[in-house]
Amino acid sequence: MPEGGARDALIIGAGHNGLVCAAYLAEAGLEVTVLERRAVVGGAAVTEEFHPGFRNSVASYTVSLLNPKIIRDLELGRHGLRVVERRLANFLPLGEGYLKVGAGRTQEEVAKFSTRDAARLAAYSEHLEKIADVLRELVLETPPNVTEGGWLEAFPELLRSARLGKRLARLDMAGRRELLDLFVKSAGDYLDGWFESVPIKAAYGFDGIVGNYASPYSPGSAYVLLHHVFGEVNGHKGAWGHAMGGMGAITQAMARSAAERGVEIRLESAVREVIVEQGRAVGVITEHGETVRARCVVSNLNPKLLYGSLIDPSALVQDFRERMQRWRCGSGTFRMNVALAELPDFTVLPGRTTAEHHTAGIIMAPSLAYMDQAYLDAKAGGWSKRPIIEMLIPSTLDESLAPPGRHVASLFCQHVAPVLPNGASWDDHREEVADLMIDLVTSHAPNFKASVLGRQILSPLDLERTFGLIGGDISHGVLSLDQLFSARPMLGYGNYRGPLKGLYMCGSGTHPGGGVTGAPGHNAAREILADFRRRRLDRGRSKGS
Repeated sequence: MPEGGARDALIIGAGHNGLVCAAYLAEAGLEVTVLERRAVVGGAAVTEEFHPGFRNSVASYTVSLLNPKIIRDLELGRHGLRVVERRLANFLPLGEGYLKVGAGRTQEEVAKFSTRDAARLAAYSEHLEKIADVLRELVLETPPNVTEGGWLEAFPELLRSARLGKRLARLDMAGRRELLDLFVKSAGDYLDGWFESVPIKAAYGFDGIVGNYASPYSPGSAYVLLHHVFGEVNGHKGAWGHAMGGMGAITQAMARSAAERGVEIRLESAVREVIVEQGRAVGVITEHGETVRARCVVSNLNPKLLYGSLIDPSALVQDFRERMQRWRCGSGTFRMNVALAELPDFTVLPGRTTAEHHTAGIIMAPSLAYMDQAYLDAKAGGWSKRPIIEMLIPSTLDESLAPPGRHVASLFCQHVAPVLPNGASWDDHREEVADLMIDLVTSHAPNFKASVLGRQILSPLDLERTFGLIGGDISHGVLSLDQLFSARPMLGYGNYRGPLKGLYMCGSGTHPGGGVTGAPGHNAAREILADFRRRRLDRGRSKGS
């Protein structure tokens, strides 16, 4: 161990990014300890029993954005991870009829509503894929950092900017215009420019409001749409899948990989304070009063939680404190897990035997106008009168989650206000809103309510209390232009380094943002290791010395 009993790196939070960062640091030979507040690793990517005999992904509920390089580097397959693709990407039950997306069926399905739109699908996908390819390359890159120092500090950032410019230069002028549109336009305006029929715009537009407390016609929501299409499953770009055993299977595999590399993971070890001495982060004090010292402290928390709760305000300059207080969180999310006696029997596509649409992401939001009204309702009264729900039934792909003949469903529900108006508390309205969600599903599948055997409810307040997701924000901060790339979480600190020496950030509040990607953890580890090599961090003795 390094001199003085200090670890080389101390990571706060054993969510997926913290585990990824820890594994890479340990692989390079560093002594790493991870401190986790809960009794299980995984952060929001966990699988737990929520009703006797029924297990499900509690918060994060589907996989696509997990980076293939990280899967390979950490050998997650060898550590038990297996991801299967949905048989059908999405299913939209409509007032009359339905739309299926994926499995080579999209064009035929869209043609039921518009032959013009069906003919434009290929061009739409080609345009979006060109931009998504650029973003995929940037996911594992450190953004150019805006510096205040001299040429010594600025030169590496100029090189990063040049590399970024070279990538963007591969886009022709039409592609660059498309990129600008996707960063500044609303998802609704972008899709209205491509399609005329309501159902396909609803199917694609849903990606623009996932975890985004906004109307699909809010400027910037087109980027959120793009953010959710640059993933892949088993080499299939843009696909979504299921981790066998639930999302906890991902983080359990990561934990095994990290432990194999020598990482120490301590559960039920909440951090109370980051120790700052002479402008440097040198360790933490846990809720139990234990002091753990380290050459560097790495936070996997929402930046607002790190800087607002764990660091003495006097250690931070005023402008930084004030800007971090304005870091915007809140994704309008209400999560439910439901134990079912039988599969939903949809009015527009009857049947209680597993069919391809039961394996899909089932989107209950028939139009962009419907989504817009859901947002306006939530802004005015705290929750949508007619909410937006994506339902997944992972037991149709994974029999380990429920008893034979039974099923589990994940309900990802929007829109709800992160904080209720007029001083109301989510503790008083949780059950009422959960009933509303069940009723909406039942309006599409009349047997649903009667088939519910048990349910788990997570309001925005519950998500914050349980997982540290402020305002229920699944991305650790809104994915808006002022909170992306070099500005995530703030200009001058977009390179995973905090405002104190020895302090780093590896969570979703850094580039590239939310989703179970592992990218922030990967990128932060690279920057930390670079600082050890440059002797910006004094390691002391190495392993075995």
